[in-house]
Amino acid sequence: MESSAGESGGLDAPALRFIPFAGGVNEVGWDGRGFCFDNETPRHAELLVDYSIANRPVTNGEYTQFIDDGGYDEPDLWLSDGWRWNRESGVRAPLYWRDEEGEAREYHLGGIGPRCASQPVCHVSFYEAWAYARWSGARLPTEAEWEHASMSSETAGNYAGSAAFQPLPAEQDGRGHLLQMFGDVWEWTASSYGPYPGFREFGGALGEYNGKFMANQLVLRGGSCATPDGHMRHSYRNFFYPADRWQFSGIRLAK
Repeated sequence: MESSAGESGGLDAPALRFIPFAGGVNEVGWDGRGFCFDNETPRHAELLVDYSIANRPVTNGEYTQFIDDGGYDEPDLWLSDGWRWNRESGVRAPLYWRDEEGEAREYHLGGIGPRCASQPVCHVSFYEAWAYARWSGARLPTEAEWEHASMSSETAGNYAGSAAFQPLPAEQDGRGHLLQMFGDVWEWTASSYGPYPGFREFGGALGEYNGKFMANQLVLRGGSCATPDGHMRHSYRNFFYPADRWQFSGIRLAK
């Protein structure tokens, strides 16, 4: 597969850097302002150790290097369940990637087009995200780390209102900011989807939306290019099964 940054004329992505955050006891969950779903409550304390999180999501070009290096055929990179899924599914690339006559292409909502190496990789499973993180010498963030780090960013981003309906390359930034924490791609975390301490489901039909799914799924954070504008919060929790790839799901690394 092509791995040169500049396919489809996209801007080169900013250099990948890890931004440090101090640990400590931090409040996680809905802060009481505006709307929330029941799974964002109650707000509670989480103890974090010092950690670092990548300044931007992993790009198509970087993920191509993982493929070219044999990442899909190296069992040491994969969770046991992920390796079983890998072998049984025969997956060798993100869901909508296509290589036609030597050209790197990708299927978007508007049809097949050139694949931009500097756009965030998307439509990857948790298993693929985990294996890529291992291959790169990093890991996936926990959802508490992700939320804590995201508080330094506004919730503005590339949502459905931009009408791009695909992840866009990160803008160059020399100020050490976290880029694309919101919008573009949902970001897999290493955290299982479960109740917060003291969780109570909402009553009625609303109570069936979240609580009954708190098993065997992983948390994603940050929204995507298909998320409605104004819908995102720092505490918003999305959740999918680890093999799911149809969502605009991507990767942000941590250490």
